[in-house]
Amino acid sequence: QVQLVESGGGLVQAGGSLRLSCAASGRTFGRYVMGWFRQAPGKEREFVATISPSSSTRYYAESVKGRFTISRDNAKNTVYLQMNSLKPEDTAVYYCARKGSPIATTRIDEYDYWGQGTQVTVSS
Repeated sequence: QVQLVESGGGLVQAGGSLRLSCAASGRTFGRYVMGWFRQAPGKEREFVATISPSSSTRYYAESVKGRFTISRDNAKNTVYLQMNSLKPEDTAVYYCARKGSPIATTRIDEYDYWGQGTQVTVSS
């Protein structure tokens, strides 16, 4: 069983930055794709970013490209999401998730383990 625990959310003004972290349990973290997703009130959960096991492949949603950066530290079993130039529309609960294969994809239904989420609120 894999456990994912997000941290780093909070309240920030528009234009500010936050860094989210997601710590994973287990010894096989470095074998799998990790992703970040978000869900705003009244909306469906959506893809934000994903990273392959070696960090060689990264995909981003168009809405965050150029502002957000996903990274990982396999020695620490942790994946990060650096969020810069935050906008009010980035307000959501942010979830990290693990995909049970080493091929990075953006499809939410291909991720099998999820964290509990961390709230990010961007004020205007």
